[in-house]
Amino acid sequence: MTNKITDSNLGQDTQYPEQYDPTLLFPIARAETRQGSPAEKTPAWIGGDIWTAFEVSWLDSKGKPIVAIASFEFPQTNRYLIESKSFKLYLNSFNQSKFNSAEEVVALFEQDLSKASGGTVKVDIKLSHEWNNCQLINIPGTSVDELEVEIDTYEPNASLLQLKDETGDDSVQVNILYSNLLKSNCPVTNQPDWGTVIVAYKGKTIDPAAFLKYIVSYRLHNGFHELCVEEIYCDLLTQCAPDELFVMARYTRRGGLDINPWRASSEEIIEAVKELVAPFNRLARQ
Repeated sequence: MTNKITDSNLGQDTQYPEQYDPTLLFPIARAETRQGSPAEKTPAWIGGDIWTAFEVSWLDSKGKPIVAIASFEFPQTNRYLIESKSFKLYLNSFNQSKFNSAEEVVALFEQDLSKASGGTVKVDIKLSHEWNNCQLINIPGTSVDELEVEIDTYEPNASLLQLKDETGDDSVQVNILYSNLLKSNCPVTNQPDWGTVIVAYKGKTIDPAAFLKYIVSYRLHNGFHELCVEEIYCDLLTQCAPDELFVMARYTRRGGLDINPWRASSEEIIEAVKELVAPFNRLARQ
């Protein structure tokens, strides 16, 4: 039986667990979230969802707390998403549980999350003495946020996307545009989700002003982080027909978790934005 998001703890008063409990994880079928969206017929893409957890803790064998930052990489081929509140409850269930080593915790993370999401999940952790290795990175490319534009559309509209009126085909060079003005809303609680969206592509030039208008059109949209990225990817593919395409959104954290979905047409285009998809890297407001 497929889980319905309305059956989850999202938006509900919840008792926080005191002992390790993998049954708290609430999977949602990706296919269900895509119904009726531009991503329903998924293109031949690669990608993943990188979650960073900043509130990970457990007790060692002598009862002393251990704290860590954890990175979880879910391939987009995994059949299920993990609902974010259930993920946080699951992580909190480690807080008062004893484990012999960090390796034991990582093994449990990988086992439980792979089972719940229907595919392999890669987990890395950094203990407190390793946190200096976490990088604050600059956003590559050109910001569109300072462009003077008139905007009156706050629901996604693919027709806003346009190519610049230029001759020729810039299919060799990688162009990168980004905006910090991405805002969408939780489809259950309507809480705002804030993020930065980065697009790298090869092909004819996308009009930056049109791209800005399109990103702002998500402002009143209700959608999961992962689906918003997939819809942006599909709309760019349909409207602008790039030869290569990469789309990523890096969302600000909520409840100690940030979610960073990305989709790409090939491994080649990722080389220009590889810092964005590396675990433990983050932007300034993450």
